[in-house]
Amino acid sequence: MDLFHNLGIGFGVALQPYNLFVCFLGTLIGTLIGVLPGIGPLATMAMLLPITLYLPPESALIMLAGIYYGAQYGGSTTAILVNLPGESSSAVTCIDGYQMARNGRAGAALAVAALGSFFAGTVGTILIALFSPALAQVGLAFRAPDYFSLMVLGLVGAIVLAHGSVVKAVGMVFLGLLLGIVGTDVTSGATRFTFGNLELSDGIDFVVIAVGLFGLGEIISNLSNRGVERSAGIAKVTSLWPSKEEFRQAWPAVLRGTGIGSVLGLLPGGGALLSSFASYTVEKKLSKTPERFGRGAIEGVAGPESANNAGAQTSFIPMLTLGIPSNVIMAMMIGAMMMQGIVPGPQVMTERPTLAWGMICSMWIGNLMLVIINLPLIGVWIKLLSIPYRLLFPAIILFCCIGVYSVNNSTFDVMLAAAFGILGYAFIRLGCEPAPLALGFVLGPLMEENLRRAMLLSRGDPMIFVQRPISAVLLAVTAVLILLLVMPAFRSNRKEAFQE
Repeated sequence: MDLFHNLGIGFGVALQPYNLFVCFLGTLIGTLIGVLPGIGPLATMAMLLPITLYLPPESALIMLAGIYYGAQYGGSTTAILVNLPGESSSAVTCIDGYQMARNGRAGAALAVAALGSFFAGTVGTILIALFSPALAQVGLAFRAPDYFSLMVLGLVGAIVLAHGSVVKAVGMVFLGLLLGIVGTDVTSGATRFTFGNLELSDGIDFVVIAVGLFGLGEIISNLSNRGVERSAGIAKVTSLWPSKEEFRQAWPAVLRGTGIGSVLGLLPGGGALLSSFASYTVEKKLSKTPERFGRGAIEGVAGPESANNAGAQTSFIPMLTLGIPSNVIMAMMIGAMMMQGIVPGPQVMTERPTLAWGMICSMWIGNLMLVIINLPLIGVWIKLLSIPYRLLFPAIILFCCIGVYSVNNSTFDVMLAAAFGILGYAFIRLGCEPAPLALGFVLGPLMEENLRRAMLLSRGDPMIFVQRPISAVLLAVTAVLILLLVMPAFRSNRKEAFQE
């Protein structure tokens, strides 16, 4: 009965006219940036974070969530029609989706992608509704040592699942931790790493880092790689209805992709990208005719598209129940909550039920909106692909600068964002993924706070971290992951998997 009561609260919030509008706006923006390659949900959410200050907390999170899962839908459109993924998790859809389009089955590929995404999104929303309250109750049993150990596990998991070199990922995490402690120490009142600059005494705002690394850095990178014309070779769309044989081949892949994404979305560093690639690998290995993959196999579209949406939805569970971001998108969501004065954690589910359940119920409504938005407006999305990037980036940069300035009315923040933009471009060129840095930045202050609390509780005895059962289990899992990273065989397999 509690579930139905909570769903009643959630739909009461999600169906309010204003929240329906921001949900529609978020899903529409998400689809749009998913269709336009080179922007992505990270950059868009970073740019829109300042706007959320002027929205009610429920509306802000509903809009940001809509952008995230909306981008998963929109990214498949360009992947299928133009062979360019609008969003990173749609990269694997290019392999068979574009081949289907070249074979005259673009409409069937788009329909299967949209329907599979809707099914996976619905299942993901149901899982959130079913398991979030129970996990939140578990989270209430966590104490400072347990939270510290959980955050350590999250950062190590982000290193394991980060692309590229392990050493670079470790370096990015430590850089994020260092940036997170810039400012005034709450306990002692001493300033740290401010170098005498009063502007840094309150620390670096998350919006500044997010806009710089993921917004401006991505724009600079795109401007240096404009060799591919987006409008070249757009496939024609005829019938949007798959054949009976295509349905028969697609639905098992949709079910498997939904299951894979639902599990991988929960992992630290997991989410839509990992889910889509894992689903494609599974479908190819299970197929009796693996030679079809790469030539237009509909399972190569149905599985990954379902997986990335399921992974996108279930990645909200750790954020809502424990206050721990499983990926950098969830770090953005936590940043938005903290900007609204909300402390992330299990207490959100009990103390702010309208916030948590309003967002959960809005996800199902948003997924339904996306099916309605995507299929009828395919012609509009195709025309948007012809917009030159040189016309888009000045407007995006202007919007970034206005957004950063509006948070604290500070020109110093704008200059700092520009510096992080250059740093973000340098990271891209050096092959350093910035996502672990963002996770380290968000989790760093929380880790420090819980470490100090744990030390106060134990009167300086570090054994408290192994004496508490929850903390001991989490640290044991962390140790296993670190041992795996050290093993040459695991590192070799990890490298091969990311290269594939």
